[in-house]
Amino acid sequence: MDTAIEFKDVTYCYPLTKTPAVKNLSFKIEKGKFYGVIGANGSGKTTLCALMRGFAPDFYKGELSGQVLVNGKSTIDYENGELALRIGYVFQNPFNQISGVKDSVFEEIAYGLENLGVEPLEIEERVVTIMEKTDILHLAEKNPFELSGGQQQRVALAAILVLGPDIFVIDEPTSQLDPEGTESIFEIIKAMKKEQKTIILVEHKVDLLAESADEILVMANGELIKKGSTQEVLSDIFLMEQGIQLPQMAILSNKLKQLGIGLPVTPITEAQATEVLQKIIKKKEGIQ
Repeated sequence: MDTAIEFKDVTYCYPLTKTPAVKNLSFKIEKGKFYGVIGANGSGKTTLCALMRGFAPDFYKGELSGQVLVNGKSTIDYENGELALRIGYVFQNPFNQISGVKDSVFEEIAYGLENLGVEPLEIEERVVTIMEKTDILHLAEKNPFELSGGQQQRVALAAILVLGPDIFVIDEPTSQLDPEGTESIFEIIKAMKKEQKTIILVEHKVDLLAESADEILVMANGELIKKGSTQEVLSDIFLMEQGIQLPQMAILSNKLKQLGIGLPVTPITEAQATEVLQKIIKKKEGIQ
C-alpha cells in the first residue's frame, strides 16, 4: 500500500525549550487507513499532529531534525497553503477553527472554497452535499457561535471535508462533547473511512477506536512506544503500566484471567466479548 505520511528519525523542540516534545520518530502512515493515536496527556500527540500538518516548525518555529514526508515530499518544501489542500486538520476546540467572519453555517463552510477561487455554483453544490453528509443542512442559516459544541465540531469537520483533502489529521474532536455529540462525530469519521480517506485521529475514548481504527499508535514521553493493528495494541495489558487507557473489555478480560478464567483471545469490543463468551458457553454445553 502507498505511503501517505512518513516520519524519518524526527525530533522536535518548541522554541525556548531544551527537552524535545517528540523524539526519534520513525514510522509510516499508509493511504486509506484509519489510525488512532493514544497516550497520556503531554505524551506528544498534539505535536505529532502539528508535524504532520506542517505547523511545526513553519508556524510554531522551534528546531526540527529528521524529515516528515507527505506524499513523498518534505513538509518544509511545500509552499504556503499547499499542505492545506492535501491534509485537513481538525482542532480539539472548534472555536479555534471557526473563522468568526461569517454569520451563517453555510457561509462558514463555503469560506475556504471562496478563498480558493472556486466558482459560486460549484461552491453551493459542494457545500450542500457536505452539509447533508454531516447532517447539518438544517443549521445552514444559524450563526456558528450559537450552536452546541457537537454542532460546532460537525461544522468544523464539514469546513475541512468540503475542501476535498485525502488525508485528515483530527486532534481529540470529542474531548468536550457529551455521548450524543461524540457519536455524531464518530459517524462522520466512519463515513470518511468508507470513502478510503487516510485518517489520523487523536482520541482518549479508546472503546470507540477499538470499533473502527485499523491501527493504533501509542505515544509516551514524546516517543512512539508501540504501533500495530488495533487488536494487537489495545489488547496489550502491559500498556496500562505506561498510563495508557485500554478498552473496558480488555480490562475485564485481564481481571477474569487473574481470577483463573482465561479467554482464548482478549476481546477489545463488546461485540467481540459476546462472541468469545458464546463460543465458550457452546463448548461447555457440548461437553455436558
